[in-house]
Amino acid sequence: MNHEQVSPQYSPFAAVRLFAYWAPPVVYAGAIFLLSALPHPEEELPSFLGGISDKVLHLIEYAGLSLLCYRAFRWAAGEWGAKHALWLAIVAATLYGASDELHQVFVPPREADPWDLTADALGALLGAVGWRRITEP
Repeated sequence: MNHEQVSPQYSPFAAVRLFAYWAPPVVYAGAIFLLSALPHPEEELPSFLGGISDKVLHLIEYAGLSLLCYRAFRWAAGEWGAKHALWLAIVAATLYGASDELHQVFVPPREADPWDLTADALGALLGAVGWRRITEP
């Protein structure tokens, strides 16, 4: 097969682009999962984070996930994904937050907390909207 027969959407550049934009949110989500699997994650945090409310940490955590999802949807999910990147990022990060709370039910002594999910959703909103405002004024 010569170069002209390769579809542009499956070019090596497209594969690199997909990886470059989708690997960060996947790795970040994996890190969230690992933290959620710890019975006492507060013991694993750096000491300078010890005095910060867990709700603020949830907000920051999911703002980061949403920002990364927004980038991926905006630049590596086709025309429809780009057009709806803001809402897709917010919904994806919030749903991941919900699945994370469910995951914690199975990690003794942790439990699901609807206020954590609220902080996750607010973080998802702020992360995606903030990144969009910064990068696409």
